[in-house]
Amino acid sequence: MSIETPRSLDFAAKFAAGVDYDLFLELNGSDIDRAKWQSVYDSVELSIDQRELLNGFTREMQILCMAGTWCGDCVTQCPIFAHFEAESPMIRVRYVDRDADPELATELMICGGSRIPQVVFLNEEGKHVGRYGDRTLSRYRQIASQLDETDESSPSVISGEDTFSAVVQDWLNEFERIQLILRTSPGLRRKHGD
Repeated sequence: MSIETPRSLDFAAKFAAGVDYDLFLELNGSDIDRAKWQSVYDSVELSIDQRELLNGFTREMQILCMAGTWCGDCVTQCPIFAHFEAESPMIRVRYVDRDADPELATELMICGGSRIPQVVFLNEEGKHVGRYGDRTLSRYRQIASQLDETDESSPSVISGEDTFSAVVQDWLNEFERIQLILRTSPGLRRKHGD
């Protein structure tokens, strides 16, 4: 799901115009939306290893997340980002409502559609590093396995709880990948003297 994107749009400006998690929900969500997001937020449990990994991040990551409070995929994924941000002082996430920013929505189209959530990773200077979204590999595997089922009464190959844990790990893997890009960047290594 990592996608290279043209760098014509000023993602740093979009990040600067974005809002934090709580304000995004306050500005854009109904009471029902906020309750759904809170329910998922409450169900996220990071392991000790996951927390240690996040606490070991050494490079600032600016994360621009295009989402919608009404979107089921956003409900089940954006609260994960809030946990990552709370765990690591190197992670800053800003949210932009897809419907309020058609320019960003057009730039981040996938397969001809405006799919969300979409995440754009930026370095500390606001330079584009990578992109990820709208669903993780584990979630797509679950969906594909359900499409392949011939007997509708047979259980899914992957349970919902197992898929959710896998989605948390998928996102953490991508955050770590971007962190390693930043950590090993010759320019940032020179800048930070490491």
